[in-house]
Amino acid sequence: MTKKVDNLNLISNFAEFKELKNIDKSTMIGVLEDVFHHALQKQYGTDENFDVIINADKGDLEIWRNRTVVADEDFADAVREIKFSEIQEIDPSFEIGDEYTDQISFASFGRRAVLSLRQNLASHILDLEKANLFEKYSSKVGEIISGEIYQVWKKEVLLVDDEDNELILPKSEQIPSDFYRKGDTLKAIVKSVEMNNNTPRIILSRTANQFLERLFEAEVPEIFDGLITIKKIARIPGERAKVAVESYDDRIDPVGSCVGVKGSRIYSIVKELRNENIDVINYTSNTKLLIQRALNPAKISNIVLDEEKMTASVYLKPEEVSVAIGRGGLNIRLSKMLTGYDIDVYREIEEEDVALNEFADEIEPWIIDALHRAGYDTAKSVLDLSIETIAARADLEIEQAEKIVEILRAEFDTEVEE
Repeated sequence: MTKKVDNLNLISNFAEFKELKNIDKSTMIGVLEDVFHHALQKQYGTDENFDVIINADKGDLEIWRNRTVVADEDFADAVREIKFSEIQEIDPSFEIGDEYTDQISFASFGRRAVLSLRQNLASHILDLEKANLFEKYSSKVGEIISGEIYQVWKKEVLLVDDEDNELILPKSEQIPSDFYRKGDTLKAIVKSVEMNNNTPRIILSRTANQFLERLFEAEVPEIFDGLITIKKIARIPGERAKVAVESYDDRIDPVGSCVGVKGSRIYSIVKELRNENIDVINYTSNTKLLIQRALNPAKISNIVLDEEKMTASVYLKPEEVSVAIGRGGLNIRLSKMLTGYDIDVYREIEEEDVALNEFADEIEPWIIDALHRAGYDTAKSVLDLSIETIAARADLEIEQAEKIVEILRAEFDTEVEE
């Protein structure tokens, strides 16, 4: 007699099982077969001569036992053999050496065996669910997902996805200005999937640079299509971010495309990040120009690089220094993060020119007169010339011209203030 699984209160319906547990049919059948073969081993000591047949569509289970017909005097194993005299009563057509197959009712195993099987099956299903969940979210690392806020704790927020899987947003991955309310929907990126006591722990993040990158991909079709590339991101979550973009098509303005008409595209991203200010700049491999763009809106007078030490000395007019540094130092911090250079800001001292006659106590009068005749009346006008030109036009030796330059330059050497 065929025995239905649902009569054992193991699984109400295979089709429903497949849908809710997100397990494919072949995997499900494999799990069930393993569990029932394990039960047969415990009941009979072996499962080698048993066949477990499962019809997942109908929810039917059949267990068949295969035994060899042996002479009564040779009978030694009730699990694998059946006596010739016994088979003659069932079907006289059987002979010694034939194989006899009969169906076993699992319900006849007894209540304890059924309970053990139910527990074993539940354990296998749980392990399979965990493995599937780990695999599913491992493939989603780096992707944005939406979850419903289920519980808010001091150190983390618990969310659930549309299949009621639990997702964790730790405090360290939260935007400081975020406000969480149970039942609200929240977007975040899947940062990692960890196994904790054989249970998948899915970690989300809203502070990762990749979250901002994925938001740009969702809002800017040119980025999604690969026409514009995000080269670098520097971000202080909830405060400000700088994004360097580059276009592979000269006809496309990367900054304009990212911002959108009247800021329509960037607005959606800023709103999702709780009004985090976002500066989009054109990427360039020219380090000086990249630093200049990163420090925008400050107007740079000069930049001196030390590529070996990865440092940059930036000179600005006094009124531009505070603009370069930004409120709370955000602008210069982000610029350092974006460019990879340690940037030092210096005030540029405005220098006034000095008449050559003022140097009469240091420079011989005939030299000053010679420079006057050549058309140079001030110190800066002379310093704009090369040593060779000064020597030629004032009829001087190179050593004399170098000395003149040294005297004039000393007048303007002023230590810059950081």
